[in-house]
Amino acid sequence: MRKVAIVGAGITKFGRRDANWRDLVVEAGKALFDDVPNLDRNEVDSLFVGSAYPERWANTAHVAPMAAELLGIKPRRIVAKVESACQSGAIAIRYAWLSVASGLSDVAIVLGVEKMTSKFMNLTQSTMYIVGDREFDTVNGFTAPPFFAMVAQRHMHLYGTTREQLAMVRVKAGEYGSENPYAQFNRKVTMEEVLKARLVAPPLGLFDCSGITDGAAALLITSEERARKYTDTPVWILGGFQRTIHNSINEAGEIADWLSLRQLAKDVYDHFKITPDDIDIAEVHDCFTISEIVEYEELGFCKKGEGGKFIEEGQSYIGGKVAVNPSGGLLACGHPLGATGVRQAWEITMQFRGQVPRKRCVAGAELALAHNLSGLACMHSIMLYSLKKP
Repeated sequence: MRKVAIVGAGITKFGRRDANWRDLVVEAGKALFDDVPNLDRNEVDSLFVGSAYPERWANTAHVAPMAAELLGIKPRRIVAKVESACQSGAIAIRYAWLSVASGLSDVAIVLGVEKMTSKFMNLTQSTMYIVGDREFDTVNGFTAPPFFAMVAQRHMHLYGTTREQLAMVRVKAGEYGSENPYAQFNRKVTMEEVLKARLVAPPLGLFDCSGITDGAAALLITSEERARKYTDTPVWILGGFQRTIHNSINEAGEIADWLSLRQLAKDVYDHFKITPDDIDIAEVHDCFTISEIVEYEELGFCKKGEGGKFIEEGQSYIGGKVAVNPSGGLLACGHPLGATGVRQAWEITMQFRGQVPRKRCVAGAELALAHNLSGLACMHSIMLYSLKKP
């Protein structure tokens, strides 16, 4: 297996955009090519497009060759669209990493893109509805906000987590998101604003939920032998795993304990011979404030049931035990499904390069973790990135 590196990265502004799906591809592609000015596009032999539902939101199918044409590349090894709901971008990165590591591809582009906003909100909502188990869960009301609200209620009941601790997650997101010009909600919010916001699904209010968002991000991935041709600061992809142990919530067990993520994290730490204490940056899937609190626990940053205390003590801030979502996370950046995992990798790349605003820069960071979930927290993925060559 060859060593694999990210040697270029580009991103669009996230938010409610007038741009269509094609426009977002072009915008992210231009940002990527500007970041790697010495790239000959003929060298790109593979393209992996992470996009969850362009068929519904953008009324566009067969998007991989379209994206290749828009980017001005002619991939000859792999041209593929990857769909796994909220993990689509992360899995596109994983497939590109495996392709380059195995020698099948030499130079690959990963593109994560989603156009979610529409004047027809019923289209947006009905598309999100089918992410869960449509016949058993979502038809009975278990769409994302009610499900994660139940997780929050159960976590509060079992562990004493407070509404204020949930709000602290959003305040942190706003603090770092205000320093991220690409974020959808790039302003600070107060505890009072979060606590008094309109309820969506109790106890979760409007500020506890990530946004319906348009956006795209792109990476250039290549082998160790070629990396220095494109950059002096490659970011090394160590790799990672996925895990699922259920789909329907009937099989989930205790919904405040995400056993699948806990087991996945252990597998990753054991395989790469690291511990949670080695992680400098964690970009985690904070689709809702409770998600981040549960993820602190299942990723091993604190003991089970102490996630609320972890944020309250400032341990997930820069300067704490581990810098969690210095980008502002999904809560500030928004969550264009297929783009999120690629946006996380973009953030980590910029952090390792020292190319983020000073107030959210994690100085001296060398090892980063990116986590994504999909469905009703039924599937999880983790990828590890390193400043040091493995």
